[in-house]
Order: sequence, then C-alpha cells, then structure tokens
Amino acid sequence: MLRIGLTGSIGMGKSTMAKFFAEAGVPVNDSDAVVHDLYAGEAAPLVDAAFPGTLKNGAVDRQELGRQLAGSPDGFKRLEAIVHPLVRKREAEFIEREQQRSTDMVLLDIPLLFETGAESRVDVIVVVSCDPQIQRERVLARSGMTVEKFNMILARQTPDAEKRARADYVIDSGHSIETARKRVAEIVSDLRRRLASGEFLNA
Repeated sequence: MLRIGLTGSIGMGKSTMAKFFAEAGVPVNDSDAVVHDLYAGEAAPLVDAAFPGTLKNGAVDRQELGRQLAGSPDGFKRLEAIVHPLVRKREAEFIEREQQRSTDMVLLDIPLLFETGAESRVDVIVVVSCDPQIQRERVLARSGMTVEKFNMILARQTPDAEKRARADYVIDSGHSIETARKRVAEIVSDLRRRLASGEFLNA
C-alpha cells in the first residue's frame, strides 16, 4: 500500500487538497482532525496537567493553549511530547484498517511532516504551495489571526522553498480551485500508473 505524505505551510490550502484526494478515491488520515479529536478526549487531561487552565468543558481550549505557548518557548516541545505519540497511534490504526481493506494507496495529511521527521514514514511527498503574498492574505483573513501569530507559526515551519525542493510532487494552490483539483487528479493517476508498473515494490 502506497503512503502519500501531504504537507504545506499554513495558508497554502492543504486541507482543500486533501479533500480533492478523497474525492479521487484516496482514503485520508487528517492529523489536524485527529488532534482536534484528541483535544476533546484522551489528550485533554494530559494537556491540562502540562498547561494548567487549558481545560474548558472537558476539552482543550485552543485559544488559551495558544496564549500559554506564546509565552513559553519550550512549551511546544512539551505539547508535542504529549500529542505526537497519540497522533502516531491513530495513524497506525488508520493504516492497518486500510491494509485490511487491500487499499492501493492512502494519504497522510501531516502539517509538520518535515519538522517531525515523518517523511521517513511515507513513500511519496506532495507539497501544497502558493505565492507568499497569497498565503499571507489568506492567513491574516482568519479570525483571531495577527501578524505576530502568523510570524510565530512560520518560524516553526520548514521554509516553503525547502519543502518544494524535497517534494516528489508540488500543487500550486494559487490558481483556480479547478486547476488544483485537476492537478490532484493528475498526481493520483500518475501514482496509480507507477504502482502498476511495480515502481513501488516495497509499498
């Protein structure tokens, strides 16, 4: 089973591209969605123990967590030590389910793919990218986003140019939705062709 790693910096349109892969018949494991689920479940008490006051109505208050992280340079490492093993466990369960179904390929949507060394867990890397100005406009239009917050997030992410250089495929999301959807379909078609030719013998 081929494992496709999808990544891209904030505001690049990664979540939309993941939906297009799903439309093309590729099962998707969304790390962000898994984290949201964990924050409302098994990770909530663990996060609150490390960051007191972040638990509200039984779930992690992401705004309060973000506020505490902004004032704690080592906070991200503490948070990742709690969350990443749980995310990896869910990912492994997803992969096992799809292998049992004899699925030919799956998409692992991993925002911090390079930053966490997850490239070693995938066979192919797809990077979503766009012009930096388009990215900036998209992100700053989000509710509660500030320039400082945006810059803090960017500082933790591998530069876009490096991601593109390390990618097997790049999707430019700066054009129309239909152009991006067509690009995803092309990538899926090419990967199925490569699978059929035996190029990915270990997948």
